Amino acid sequence: MAKEALTVNLRKILSMNIKKQRGLLGISQEKLAEIAKISPNMIKDIEGCRTWISDKTLIKLASALETDIYRLFVPPTVYEEDIYKNALNDFSLFMRRVKNDIDSDFEQAFNLKLF
Repeated sequence: MAKEALTVNLRKILSMNIKKQRGLLGISQEKLAEIAKISPNMIKDIEGCRTWISDKTLIKLASALETDIYRLFVPPTVYEEDIYKNALNDFSLFMRRVKNDIDSDFEQAFNLKLF
């Protein structure tokens, strides 16, 4: 039973990552099939978690998606979302500091009657 659960999880991860990478590249299932030289139905079945793929098909897909094979099996995590949130927060803090510095410099210049 554990082996079946692992296979189902790998299929879901593979499906999500293929969809995500297709989205990043802005290509349809049909276009991916054309680039990878496999049938559109095969792409639909893989993304629908209805079939498993051969190593040759996996290589074709990774190449067509312009990614490394292992990346197709890396599960999406909350960690990735946290990285983006932290980066956004850091950027926001940085921009506030820049604004404060500019405001402070402007105030000092105004007080020195440089204008």
